Amino acid sequence: MAKKIFIGIALLFFTFSYSQKEFYELRTYELNFGKSANLLYDYIEKALIPALNKNEIYNIGVFEEIGDAMPKKLYLFIPYKSINDYYEAFEGLKEDQDYKKVSNSYMKTSPNDFPYLRYETSLFIAFEGLPKMIKPDEGTSVFELRTYEGYNEDALNRKIRMFNESEFKIFEDVGLHSVFFGEKIAGPQMPCLTYMLAFKDMEERNANWEKFGPHPEWQRIFGLPEYENTVSNIYRIFLKPMSFSKL
Repeated sequence: MAKKIFIGIALLFFTFSYSQKEFYELRTYELNFGKSANLLYDYIEKALIPALNKNEIYNIGVFEEIGDAMPKKLYLFIPYKSINDYYEAFEGLKEDQDYKKVSNSYMKTSPNDFPYLRYETSLFIAFEGLPKMIKPDEGTSVFELRTYEGYNEDALNRKIRMFNESEFKIFEDVGLHSVFFGEKIAGPQMPCLTYMLAFKDMEERNANWEKFGPHPEWQRIFGLPEYENTVSNIYRIFLKPMSFSKL
């Protein structure tokens, strides 16, 4: 009995501790060469997004890479208010009759005609300094998705602290418009963090990043010992929203 009470208190503490932070899912679909992706697009636009909206999950972003990247990929960003919302949405799709009806053609398509083989998904918890995502302004056409790997958990934690204590303010000052910042809790490349920025166009993006390095606060923190060796690798992708994206 005492053990059950302890577990219950621990779960309550976990839920309370993270209730103010959003959770994010980021899916990457690698599309099959030579196959039409319209089936996947229709599924996401007409079946998945409406079903998630019924569970009060909004601001779902759907993106493709800028340029002619090969293989072609589709990126799906889903923000959840809590980890419990993620679970309820995941389970709810299995019982949603409207979702089943609208997604029927997608579910019944033969393997030979399916637009992708697998999708990769990752889960993130938002940073303390940006606990909720920010929906970008209308007219945003360029999204920059960046992943920073740390060589171990301590390095990653120190980089997250660097963002929370200083870099968010620098980003705001120079016009690097944040969408979300997340520490990965499940998925490849761990330990790592991922964040997304939004810009009107590539010209704004380039001009505002040029302001980052000379910023006085960055010059102050760049060489501090506590932030040494925090990032071992950086991955950067430029994305544009699909016509049915909600971001």
